[in-house]
Amino acid sequence: MGAGEIAGLIAAGAFLMLVVVLAVPILKLRHTVDAATQAINDLNDRTGPLLGGVTETVQNVNVVLGQTQVSLDGLNVQLAKIDTMTEHAQNVTANVANLTTVVSAAAANPLVKVASFGYGLRKAAAARRNAEDERDVRATLKQRRKAARAAGK
Repeated sequence: MGAGEIAGLIAAGAFLMLVVVLAVPILKLRHTVDAATQAINDLNDRTGPLLGGVTETVQNVNVVLGQTQVSLDGLNVQLAKIDTMTEHAQNVTANVANLTTVVSAAAANPLVKVASFGYGLRKAAAARRNAEDERDVRATLKQRRKAARAAGK
């Protein structure tokens, strides 16, 4: 057995390993394709009756419209009135939005100042209390040291 034959056996083994490694994803892909095919078949089964119902509904609407006479002039007048009312409502909404912006801007500035002042006042009071407590603690420690020195003499 020569070197070429050994190389051929190694290449054949490598190709066999490649086929085995690629067989697993291909089999999984087959299951995915089967599931997709089943979903499409289910969709086709459901779409047929649905389209039949839509066709029947459209036919019924055509029959009803054929039997009913609609006054287009009256409809146009009503649509014009509705369009005017919608336009007025849009203007009122815009005005309310502008008014809300102005009021919030006018009220927000003083409120922020009052809130800031209150916060600063609380911080200053807390700092003063802490300073008084610290002063009392220092005075007590100073008296203890003096008493300890006097007792030690």
